[in-house]
Amino acid sequence: AEMPGFYPEDEYDLAGFAVGVVDKDKILDNTTMEEGDVIIGLPSSGVHSNGFSLVRKVFDVESADLKTPLPELEGKSLGEALLEPTKIYVKPILALLKEVPVSAISHITGGGFYENIPRSIPDGYKAVISKAGIKVLPIFKLLQERGNISEHDMFNTYNMGVGMSVVVPAAEVETAIAVLKDNGIDAYVIGEIIANDEEKVIL
Repeated sequence: AEMPGFYPEDEYDLAGFAVGVVDKDKILDNTTMEEGDVIIGLPSSGVHSNGFSLVRKVFDVESADLKTPLPELEGKSLGEALLEPTKIYVKPILALLKEVPVSAISHITGGGFYENIPRSIPDGYKAVISKAGIKVLPIFKLLQERGNISEHDMFNTYNMGVGMSVVVPAAEVETAIAVLKDNGIDAYVIGEIIANDEEKVIL
């Protein structure tokens, strides 16, 4: 994919990827999802490498001061905030799956909430996210303000502080949050599932 401002002319990036195999009996079954199920958010650590072309343009990173601590970033420098390593959720999620019946998992990457969460929601249901309840990270607030970016576009491009979401039965919420906390993730409720034949997600 084209990434303006990221690669100089005549240069390229060499990247690798992994392919996973899942036992059929361990594949999540989102047909078990029901109205009233709860959506839990797993906090992100930052931008998670998504939307960096826009990040670079808004902050003009080639000439910006990347080292001075900023009060808007709770004392971090712009460089530190943008280079915060991506949080990896494999171990906490595997621990969660052993303890709680999870019907859906969404990795909030490029495409934000509006593109990623619907992929895991079966027809006839909708994810209702409490936008006001999202613990938005300072870097996203600064990006939105400096770039004069609409709230919708921010939630449609960035994770905004939630790097992954899981759907669990309402009766299992406390257990799910406790398991995630035991595995270093301060997860919290971000929404619920309702019956709906139209939109797949609403914030």
